[in-house]
Amino acid sequence: MAIDWYNEFVDLTYTPARDDIVCLFSFDPAEGISEKEAAGRIASESSTGTWTTLHSLPPRMRDLQATAFDIDGHYLKIAYPAGLWEEGNLVQLLSGIAGNIFGMKAVDHLRLIDATLPEAYLRHFKGPHFGMDGIRDMMGIQGRPMTGAVPKPKIGFSSAEHAEIGYETWMGGFDCVKDDENLTSTTFNRFEDRVVALADMREKAERETGEEKSAFLNITADTETMKQRADFLVENGWNYAMIDVVVVGTAAVMTLRDYCSDLGLAIHAHRAMHAAFDRDPRHGISMQFLAKTMRLIGISQIHTGTAVGKLVGTADDAKVLADILREKKVTGVGHMSLDQDWHGIKSAFPVSSGGLHPGLVPDVLDIYGEDLVLLVSGGIHGHPDGTRAGATAAMQAIEAWQDGITLEEKATKARELGRALEKWGSYKPI
Repeated sequence: MAIDWYNEFVDLTYTPARDDIVCLFSFDPAEGISEKEAAGRIASESSTGTWTTLHSLPPRMRDLQATAFDIDGHYLKIAYPAGLWEEGNLVQLLSGIAGNIFGMKAVDHLRLIDATLPEAYLRHFKGPHFGMDGIRDMMGIQGRPMTGAVPKPKIGFSSAEHAEIGYETWMGGFDCVKDDENLTSTTFNRFEDRVVALADMREKAERETGEEKSAFLNITADTETMKQRADFLVENGWNYAMIDVVVVGTAAVMTLRDYCSDLGLAIHAHRAMHAAFDRDPRHGISMQFLAKTMRLIGISQIHTGTAVGKLVGTADDAKVLADILREKKVTGVGHMSLDQDWHGIKSAFPVSSGGLHPGLVPDVLDIYGEDLVLLVSGGIHGHPDGTRAGATAAMQAIEAWQDGITLEEKATKARELGRALEKWGSYKPI
């Protein structure tokens, strides 16, 4: 008598239906488990199967089974019927395709790399409220990257000190000041005090420069507190809220997307904690899939790395992530990503941050182009002449890239950039 039925979830002749969700995994079977058997277990446990045959099943269950249909070495594609998934509930999708299967003894390693989401699934989601064009119109920025910086150190300043550094950042030509992931509301820098102090400095900087200025202020907390903080941002004239989207969870982001949209707030998504599950290339969930889900549920921009700064990630990784966030139709790249037609879901900005300084700006722009949010933080505050000069140097580096000249050539007529190059050159921090 057969005990398990995993082989019934494998059909290498199957062609996915138009409304199937197709997932790309990498996997390493445990010792004694064949690739086909492991594939069947993954498909089974993430859909309608279990460890043993059952006494009786309604015939319709057959139509709800996931099918492992493509095994290419350690890479696997599984098609999931649309009927498995609740409309508009990304949380439930993750419970299936990124749930118990990661704890199975039958696989030593398992990684969810990407998923193609069909129009039938996408239509139940709103995506970003603004899109890149809407953000550019809101900020009055065309033809160049958006720029921003975190006061550094990332935590420790009082609200007044934080706001003063923000003012210097804006006066150097930057568009935005940013809280970092672990600054919310501390005894020495309460959220409300920081919001008010920065608003005063923003108004001063806007009067003196004639430019639109903004900030990514971190509202991360429990959902009800985040709503209250979003209200307070609007009361003080802000157009952005920042959320640590991984640590607050998918459900909270889905709730805050609608709440912030009703207030006219764009969401800046920090990816803090992502590397806990995406850094190991053989196990966990990829940053590609995280970026896709965040665009789906409506963030306006999310951190995607630099490839040349202090955080892990290659230039190819960054390009794939940028495509997933920006393009209307994405062409899959090898075993890194799958095709995705977004069917009208608006775009989101990639955010490049982590160990940047003016000498690395052209390298980042060569990877991303101009449709990104460029965050240069320590690399402006560490400038020999201070934050304002550092921000100016970074803007001069952007101008050099746009003009197609070297930083050294630009520096002959741009003192701030020259001073930055004297200190950092093209140093890539580790």
